[in-house]
Amino acid sequence: MPSSTNYSEGSNNSSSVHTQGLSTPAVQTGDAPADKDVSTSTAESIPSTSTPEFVPDKDSVAKASWKSWYAALKNVMPVYVAVHLAFFVITCLSVLFVLKDFAWQSAKIYTLWQSWHRWDTGHYLSIAVRGYDAPWRTAFFPLYPLLERVLMVLTHNPFTAGLLISNLAGLGMLIVFYRLVKEDFDHERALRTVLYLSVFPTAFFFASGYNESLFLFLSLLSFYFMRRGSWWLAGISGFLATLTRSAGLLLLVPFCYEYLYQHQFRLKTFRFDVLAGVLIPAGLALFSLYCFIRFHDPLAFSHAQAYWNQSFQSLRNLLDLIPDLLILALIVLSFVGPWKLPRNFWAYGFYAAILWLFLQLFPVAGNGLYPLQSTGRYMLEVFPAFIILAGIGKSQTFHMSYVMVSGAMLFFLLTQFLTGHWVL
Repeated sequence: MPSSTNYSEGSNNSSSVHTQGLSTPAVQTGDAPADKDVSTSTAESIPSTSTPEFVPDKDSVAKASWKSWYAALKNVMPVYVAVHLAFFVITCLSVLFVLKDFAWQSAKIYTLWQSWHRWDTGHYLSIAVRGYDAPWRTAFFPLYPLLERVLMVLTHNPFTAGLLISNLAGLGMLIVFYRLVKEDFDHERALRTVLYLSVFPTAFFFASGYNESLFLFLSLLSFYFMRRGSWWLAGISGFLATLTRSAGLLLLVPFCYEYLYQHQFRLKTFRFDVLAGVLIPAGLALFSLYCFIRFHDPLAFSHAQAYWNQSFQSLRNLLDLIPDLLILALIVLSFVGPWKLPRNFWAYGFYAAILWLFLQLFPVAGNGLYPLQSTGRYMLEVFPAFIILAGIGKSQTFHMSYVMVSGAMLFFLLTQFLTGHWVL
């Protein structure tokens, strides 16, 4: 069992993260008094050779930054390619679950990607083509279908546009996630984190016509900029995340904590960039304004959840309950136990906890008692839990067990999805 020192590397690696807005204490020398004559003569005998401080130019900084992003791309690409090759093979083989034995039927090649046209995908396509034609469609936030509409200029097909957006956002999501974890923890942990997220049982939604990958990409980008003290970029990314899913509003919690922590919890150190946090709820406010103008109901997106009757449905909802409890356990371990996070990483834990609670409580719809429907898919958004999972993954036994079991469940759920069964 790993000890509580697992996070010592992360604490050391992150020492440079919070320098912005913090005062650095002066280095203290020894207290023993020096001999006055000796120090004077020494100073006189040694010529002054002051070396000018090297200040890198903007081009050098930009070049180094792009090299870091390119390195992250190279590190996540093997996982991304391998997982997508697995998705392709499963897509090809899933037709065997539909065709009868020894049947002479044949399927055209385009049916391969058409098998990904399931469930909520149709709602996003309808919004992209016709806009919000009914109040209940406002349950699907606008940024993803808006991007589909824009990309239709090139693809002439909203479904193809949606798949391109999801898979490109999925690649960007892994790149940002890798770099975030590498800079705050270490390279090995970053690789395991990316792998564990990619083979999570519901990770196939990142490649489908859903907005999961776009939302997580924007959320991670916002979180990355928060950790680096780039508040306006964090606010803009949070604004776009909130236009993708209502849960983006919760990015305001880590934003506030990070800003306070990086400014030593002292109000007098606050700057004008604190207002960047206002951009995060501004995304929700903008969509509320549209709902009021279009349907005379600023909370139409919330009221629309009653269209889906969510309840606890025996074995089927057990598929949601298992990942739900797993993520909860990982959140608890981020605060207590051998894998707990140090104080300077508490923003991860706070965000994970508030997001998990939000996903349990909202939406409470219809006559259902337990809003567990789709919870297994929503757990993908609780990305700090996968960092804790990667910490546990230092154990080779745990690592192999997780990859094999989770991969098997991923294969099963994706096959169900591709053959038209309701999954999550």
